[in-house]
Amino acid sequence: MRGAVLQNRKPVRSALLCGVSAVACLLACGLGAQPAFAQAVELAPSVPAGSQMLLEADTLVYDNDAQTVTAVGGVQIEYGGNRLVAQRVEYDRKTRRLVATGNAQMVQSDGTKINSDHIDITDDFADGFVNALRVETPDKTYFGAESAERMGGVLTTFHNGVYTACEPCEDKPNKPPIWRVKARKIVWNGETHTVRFEQSNFEFFGFPIAYLPAFEIADPTVKQKSGFLMPGIAYGSKLGFGASIPYYFALSPTYDLTARGTYYSKQGFLGEAEWRQRFNTGEYSIKIAGISQQKPDAFDAGTVDSGPAGDPNKLRGMMGTKGQFAINSRWNFGWNVMLQTDKNFSSTYHIGGYADTVHRSEVYLTGLNDRNYFDARVMHFEVQESTPDKLANGDDSPYARDPSQPWVLPSIDYAYIPDMPLAGGQLSVNVNTRILQRDRLSRAFSTPYVTTTDVQRVSGLAGNSGRLTGEIEWKRSLITDGGLVVTPLLAFQGDVDYVSVSGSSLAAVNQMAANPAINTTADMRSSFARYMATAGLELRWPVLFSGVGSSHIVEPMAQLFVRPNEQYIGGLAIPNEDAQSFVFDASTLFERDKFSGYDRIEGGTRANVGVRYSGSYDNGWTTNAIFGQSYQLAGVNSFNSPDLVNAGAESGLETATSDFVGLIGATTPGGLSASLSGRFDEHTFESRRTEVKLAYSGDFPVSVSAQYAFIESQPLYGLPYDREEVTLGGSARINQNWRVFGSGTYDLHTDLITNKGIGFAYDDECFTYMMSFSENQTADPITKIRAEPTQSIGFNLSFRTLGDFGTSSSSFTE
Repeated sequence: MRGAVLQNRKPVRSALLCGVSAVACLLACGLGAQPAFAQAVELAPSVPAGSQMLLEADTLVYDNDAQTVTAVGGVQIEYGGNRLVAQRVEYDRKTRRLVATGNAQMVQSDGTKINSDHIDITDDFADGFVNALRVETPDKTYFGAESAERMGGVLTTFHNGVYTACEPCEDKPNKPPIWRVKARKIVWNGETHTVRFEQSNFEFFGFPIAYLPAFEIADPTVKQKSGFLMPGIAYGSKLGFGASIPYYFALSPTYDLTARGTYYSKQGFLGEAEWRQRFNTGEYSIKIAGISQQKPDAFDAGTVDSGPAGDPNKLRGMMGTKGQFAINSRWNFGWNVMLQTDKNFSSTYHIGGYADTVHRSEVYLTGLNDRNYFDARVMHFEVQESTPDKLANGDDSPYARDPSQPWVLPSIDYAYIPDMPLAGGQLSVNVNTRILQRDRLSRAFSTPYVTTTDVQRVSGLAGNSGRLTGEIEWKRSLITDGGLVVTPLLAFQGDVDYVSVSGSSLAAVNQMAANPAINTTADMRSSFARYMATAGLELRWPVLFSGVGSSHIVEPMAQLFVRPNEQYIGGLAIPNEDAQSFVFDASTLFERDKFSGYDRIEGGTRANVGVRYSGSYDNGWTTNAIFGQSYQLAGVNSFNSPDLVNAGAESGLETATSDFVGLIGATTPGGLSASLSGRFDEHTFESRRTEVKLAYSGDFPVSVSAQYAFIESQPLYGLPYDREEVTLGGSARINQNWRVFGSGTYDLHTDLITNKGIGFAYDDECFTYMMSFSENQTADPITKIRAEPTQSIGFNLSFRTLGDFGTSSSSFTE
C-alpha cells in the first residue's frame, strides 16, 4: 500500500476533505428522524458562507491507491459552528462515501446532539445508512432509532424509532421514560415535508396504551399543516357525556381555520369553527358555534336553556370576533364582540373565549405617549344567565340581570401630566365622558325580588343619559428643616349632564323617595351642570427610629380639604351609574374623593387624620400599619345624602365623625405573612367590617392560606344581612413530583360549607396530570333553605410537545 501517515494533534486544513461535508450528511440523516412535534431541526446544517473546515485527529492516513482519507483517534471536525466527534472517520473518494464509527457524536450549531455507533453516507446527502441513532435537541426532546437509511436525497427511513420529551434517568438509563412514541418504521419525505409513523404505539411508563396502525404529521420544516388536533372530553348533567375532535386547516402562513365537532349524549352535535388571520400590525379571529338540541327538557323547566313551555329552545348558536391592531407605536385599535341566539348559549356550552358569566362586548381605541393617555370605548355588558327575561304572565322578571345592562356609547378617558412643573408643583388633567342607553329599568326592593314592597334602590334608569367631566389638580410637596412634609393642593372639577328617561323610571324614583327608610324628595333633572372646587393641605411628619437590628418609621398624617357642598344632593335628582361601588377602609382613608366614579363628588369640608407605620428588621421581618379616622367639619356630608343606589349609606362615613379604620400586617423571610384590617364603630369600637389573612409559602413543601371576613349588614345599600365566612386553602408536595391540594369556604351566617374541593397532581419536565373534585352549595340567607349541591370532577393530562387531553371542569349535579 502506498500512502502517507501523519500523526499530530494540531488542526489540519485540506481541500481534499470535501467529504468532511458529511458533517452535513450526518445531520441530514440523523435529524430527518425528528418528528414535527419536537423542535424543528434542519435537514442540513446551517453553514455561514466562507466557513473553513478544521480537522483534528491523532492520526491522518492518506491512501492514494485506495483513494481514501482516514482520520483515526479522537477525531474532531468543525465546520460552520457544527462539530463531529468520532474514533474513526474514513472518506472514500471513489465512491464518495464517508463512514464515521466509534461513539460518533454530532453537535449542531443550535445545540442539537446526535449520537450514533456507525454512519455511512454519500457526500451529496442523497444516500446513507446510520446505526443506533440517538438525537437530543436543545429543548430537551429525544429521538432514537436502531438504524436509518436515506435514499434518493428525499426519503429517509428509520427503523424501530422512539420519540419522547422526557429526560432519561441518570441512575437507570435503561428505564422507560414516563411516555414515549415507538414506531416500527418512520418515513421522512423531504419532498412532501411529511413524517409517517407506521405500526406505532404510545407507551406510558413502558406499557403500551394506544396503538395506531399509521399516522402522518408535518416535518419540522413546516410551521403549520392541516390535520387533526388532540381530542377532548366533557361531561355535564344537562348535556351528557361529550367527546370532541378538532381539525386544523393550514390555509396560509397568515390565516388558518380550526373546526371542532363535539357530540353530547343528551343534546347531540355541537359544531364550532374559528378563523384566525394575522397581519404585520395585528390579528383578528371569528368564531361561530351552533347546535340543534335533542333534549331541551333535560335543562330545568322555565329556563333560557330549555325554552318556554310549548316552545323548546332547540336551535342555538353564537358568533364572536376579537381583534387588535397597532395603528402606530402610540395608537391601538381593537374589538371583542359576541352575538348569540339566546343570552346563555356560550356559557352553557363553554365556548372558548366567550363563556364568562359577564361578557363585555366592546370596540376600543387607545393611545399612550409619555404622560398622555387616551381611551375610547363603545361597550355593552352581556350577563349569561339561565333566568328568562319575562315571567310566565309576561311581566318583566325581577330576577333577570341581562336586560337592564346598558349600552355605553361611548366612554372616553383622557389623562395628561405636563412635563414641566407649574409653580414648582405637578399639574394633572383628566377628562371623562360617557353616554348610556338602557332599555329596561333596574331596581331593587326592600324585600328582595318582591315587587309589592317599597323600592329601595334604582341602579339603572331606562332611557338615555350623558355626562362630560373635566378635572384639573395641582399639588406641590415642600419639606421643612424639621422634616415635616407639607403638600398644598388645588383641584377643580366641572361637568355637564343630560338625562332622558322613561316614565316607569321616573315612577320608580318617586316610589324610592317615598320609601319611609329613605324619606326624601324626587326631583330628577333633565339637564344640569355642576362644579367642585377644592383647596387642600396635607401634612406628613415621617420620624425614623433605629434600634439594634431594626429600623422603624412612624408617620403622623393629617389632611384638610375645604370645598363647597356637593350640588343636587338632599333629594333624588341625578343618576349614579359609575360610583355605585363604595367601601370605606384603610386603603381609602386618605383619598381626596372617596367615591369610586365621577357621578358622585365628595363635598363639604373634611379632615382625614391618622398614622402610618413601617418597620424592617435585620432578620428579614417587615411590619406595617395604618390607623385613622375622618371628620366632616363643615357643610353637607355627601355620604349621608341619598342617591339612587344609596352609596355611602351605613358605610362608616355617614356621621360627622367616621368609624375608625385600620390595618396591621407582617411578613417574614420564611414565607409567612399575616394581616388584620377592619372598620370599627366610632363610639363602641365594635367591628363593622373585619378581614384577617394568614398565608405561608416558604422552604417547606407546604403552602397554606386562611382568611376570615365579616361585613355588617347595610340594608339600604343592598346588603340586608351580615356576611361572615372562613376560607381555607392549602397545597402539600409529597415529593418532587406529587402534590395534593384542597380548599373550602364555610358560611357562618347560614351554617353551611358553601364550597369545598380536593385534588392531587403530578408534574415533571415532560408530563403533568391533575385530578380534582369540588362541591358547591348555596342557601337562602334569610330562610336558610339549602339548594341542591353541585359537584365537579376535573382531570387533565398534559404531554409536553404533544398537547393536552381532558377537561378541567366536568360538572354534574345530583
